[in-house]
Amino acid sequence: MNQLTNPIVWIDCEMTGLDIANDALVEISVVITDSNLVPVDEGIDLVIRPTPEAVTSMGDFVRNMHTESGLINEWDDGLDLAEAESRVLDYLRERVPAKRAPLGGNSVGTDKMFLERDMPAVVDHLHYRVIDVSTIKELARRWYPRTYFAAPAKFGNHRALGDIYDSIDELRYYRSVLMPEGDGPSSERSRAKAKEILDTRTQLSFASAPEV
Repeated sequence: MNQLTNPIVWIDCEMTGLDIANDALVEISVVITDSNLVPVDEGIDLVIRPTPEAVTSMGDFVRNMHTESGLINEWDDGLDLAEAESRVLDYLRERVPAKRAPLGGNSVGTDKMFLERDMPAVVDHLHYRVIDVSTIKELARRWYPRTYFAAPAKFGNHRALGDIYDSIDELRYYRSVLMPEGDGPSSERSRAKAKEILDTRTQLSFASAPEV
């Protein structure tokens, strides 16, 4: 398969909780899109077999969530971490050059913490930058609340692959509503705006602001 030159690697993980010291990965999905958010294929979804200790320490909220999604019934047949990491790496290496593709997702910093702990080779294959849809969502909530509240419904239901497709669609939505079509503003207009920002630097504006 020809490797993309400007891809985004979307990863979503399900865990037994959010405690990096005690909780475990139980599912990982990966979808690769081009720069226009079009998936190159259907992606992969891998269920990971947790340790008995991680299952025992799981809180009621997370246990109910994974029970309702059906994920909990698949754990006994899941992969071990090493096999899951190997399959994810094989999938990535066939499609994206090393260090070129940023990690994409929603609140993806949490996923990255668990990946750094359990699948460091996967993180090492990716670019250091991250595309977090929740950043745009939080800015829309502050600056364009009508857009924020009209965002498309989600259907992932706490399964990793479905959550990824929700995130891709969410970014497609914010791009279509909040970002200009085509090539965007001209270079001249962009340079003028850059000068305007430099002429009213935040630090200077803060320093001259009246005390409250």
